[in-house]
Amino acid sequence: MSVMTPERFNALIAAYGADARRWPESERAVAQAFMAAEPEVAHAALAEADALDALLHAAPTPQVSMVLRDRVIASAAEAGLKARKHGRRWLDRLALALGAGWAAAACAGVAAGVIMTSHLTADAQADAILYQASLQGADDTEVLR
Repeated sequence: MSVMTPERFNALIAAYGADARRWPESERAVAQAFMAAEPEVAHAALAEADALDALLHAAPTPQVSMVLRDRVIASAAEAGLKARKHGRRWLDRLALALGAGWAAAACAGVAAGVIMTSHLTADAQADAILYQASLQGADDTEVLR
């Protein structure tokens, strides 16, 4: 477990706010231990962050007007930028073909491994049977697996 410093605690609440539920799980336990060990430092920092959180939540959400949207699209068209309906279809097809090639190669590798394993296992079983046949006495007999 790492040690929480006041600077690190301030950076944590500056990035994620005063609500501990928004803090990363890896930092949460260490930060709560810091709050228990240094309550006056933590309380002052949390009060400031809580006030900032309240201001941010009270602020209205900006709405982009359709006029602004149309102006941006018109200026992009004047600059020679065109909206593509199909995007990079050729690149998508190439990626699909390459992915299919990799999948086919993987399947061929699995099939070759299965075939090779069955041949090698058959040779080992034949050797075991020949060995069993070469045994002379009843006390020399072994059980095949």
